[in-house]
Parts: sequence; structure tokens; C-alpha cells
Amino acid sequence: MGKRHISLKDLAKELGVSISTVSRALKNHPDISPDMTEKIQALAEERNYTPNPLAMGLLRQQTKMIGVIVPDINTHFYSSIISGIEKVAEDHGYFIVITSSNESKKKEIIAVQNLLKSRVEGFIVCLSQETDDFAHFQKLVNNEIPLVFFDRVCEELGVPSVLANGQDATKKITKHFFENGCKRIAYISGPEHLNISQNRKVGYLNGLNECGLEYDENLMVHCNLSIEDAKLATQELLQLENKPDAIFGVNDTIAFAAMIEVKKQGYKIPEDISLAGFTDEFHSTVVDPPLTSVSHPTFQMGEEAAKLFFESIEKGKSNNKRIMLPIDLVVRESSAKKKAKPFI
Repeated sequence: MGKRHISLKDLAKELGVSISTVSRALKNHPDISPDMTEKIQALAEERNYTPNPLAMGLLRQQTKMIGVIVPDINTHFYSSIISGIEKVAEDHGYFIVITSSNESKKKEIIAVQNLLKSRVEGFIVCLSQETDDFAHFQKLVNNEIPLVFFDRVCEELGVPSVLANGQDATKKITKHFFENGCKRIAYISGPEHLNISQNRKVGYLNGLNECGLEYDENLMVHCNLSIEDAKLATQELLQLENKPDAIFGVNDTIAFAAMIEVKKQGYKIPEDISLAGFTDEFHSTVVDPPLTSVSHPTFQMGEEAAKLFFESIEKGKSNNKRIMLPIDLVVRESSAKKKAKPFI
């Protein structure tokens, strides 16, 4: 038999009995005689037989696997969320299979198909920036396959989701800028169809309104979440006749790109232009100047998404439960205007 995994079929063939007899004997089933049970268990030990959890799971239609799809596995934001998902999954005796869409709708669809072939029991997903229709996820819902969204979600499907309170966060950023003397506050958003772009725009507009500032459509630009596109968006803002005195990005990557471009054009941060990001990546603390950013409870987001997944499994059906997590504004040197020292 070589070094391959010993199966129930191998044991049954060697003893000249059925596979079901071997299976029941290994579980000390009363229908199998004590002599046969002892013989089968002795052979199993001699051959170093161990149950194949995947095969057993398939027999019960349970593989104990959850498919997790994220737009990017390189950032701390997603790796921290994955860690939260994994912790709860392990507590339930499950493990996760992780794949990245790389912000591609096509790759996201392929990921769903491949994970289904791997017999995952359900999905926990953050949408790619290109995903503007949800037919591939609607099929999962139609077939009652558990599905949970986090951060970037599709509310139309009515499945469980976990979000951070982006509206409140962008309002706080806008008011923070205003309190530090900024009047021309610009926002570099992501693709317009994404829920995070839409929600954060609402918070931005509410913040402007509460500060008594008029909305200038020239001060809100969109990008495709890449560094190069964010640099182009920043250039567009800096070419305005009446330039912004503050810029914040839909995530930290966008803010980092803006920081590069602002410095390249000779402006000082925050003296000339204040900056803020969103997600509070580790790099926010090591760039110069350190970046003001919105801190997400990423690990908790992963935990809550996994809990919703297991709720769906335990209840035997999905629900449209929506969890909104609070987020904090972490103020650093990129937005705090330095006050002039008193003359002595």
C-alpha cells in the first residue's frame, strides 16, 4: 500500500468485509461482534489508519471549511480581519480557505467557483472595487449557501453584513479639519458604486453642513483605489485655481499617494495642506509626517462576520442582520496645524 493514506476501503478489502462494517466497528457499534470489532480496530492501529476529515465531512455534507474572499491580502487591514474570522472559525472547529480577488470582478467570480468546487460550506466576502452586479452571489443566496459580507457590501441581496460607521468617521474628519482652520476640504473617493464611497460621501457632506461650509463639487474626485490614480486625482485638486487646504482619502493608500504628490509640488504638510486617511494602516505611524487616520476595529469586524456566518448555519437559513461598528479618528501631525509660539 506504500505510504499513501490508508482508507476504510483498504481495511475492508484486507479483512474481506464491507466498508460500512469497518466504519461501524471503529465506532464500537453494537451491531458488530466484539471479535470483529477487535480485529478491525487492531488492523486500523497496525496500518496507522486515521479518519480523513474532508471525506467524512463530504459524507455528512459538512467540510468544516469557509471560503473567505478579500480584495487584497497584502494590507494589514485585510490580514487583521482574516485573523478575526479565523479565531471564531477555529472556536467552532472550522478552518478558512482564503483567496484574493485583487480588486477584479472576474477573479472574484472565479474565486467563488473554485471555492464551491472545494466544497466550502459558505462564504465571507469583501467585494472587489469592480463588482457592480451581484449575479454570482445571487446564485449562492438562491441555493441557500451561507453568505456574509463585510466592509464593502451589497445591501440588495439581504444577507448578513458587518460595516464600520463611515458616515460618522468622514463627518469627524471634516469637522476636525475645520477646527484646525481649514475651509477648502477635499475628498478623494473610491469608485462611485461602492457602498463605502457612498456612505463616506454622506458623512463628508454632513460635516461640511455642520461647519457652515458650502459643498464645492470640484473638491470631490474619484479614483480606482490605485496609487497612480490617486496621484492623478491629487494633481487635479492641486491644479484648481482655489486649491484645497485639506485632503482626505477613502483609505490610507489614497492618502499616502496624496502625500507624495503634495510634497512633490512643494507644499508643506500640514502648514499648507492638511491630510488624513482611512483605515489606519501601520504605515500611518511611520510616514513623515505621521498620518491622521480613521482607526477600524478590523479584528472585531472579522469576528463579527464569522459569528454571523455561524448564526446562519445554526439557524439553517440566512438573515439580513446588519452590524455597524464604531470607529475612531486618530489625530497625528499631518492634520494638526502647528500653533505659532508666543513671542517673548
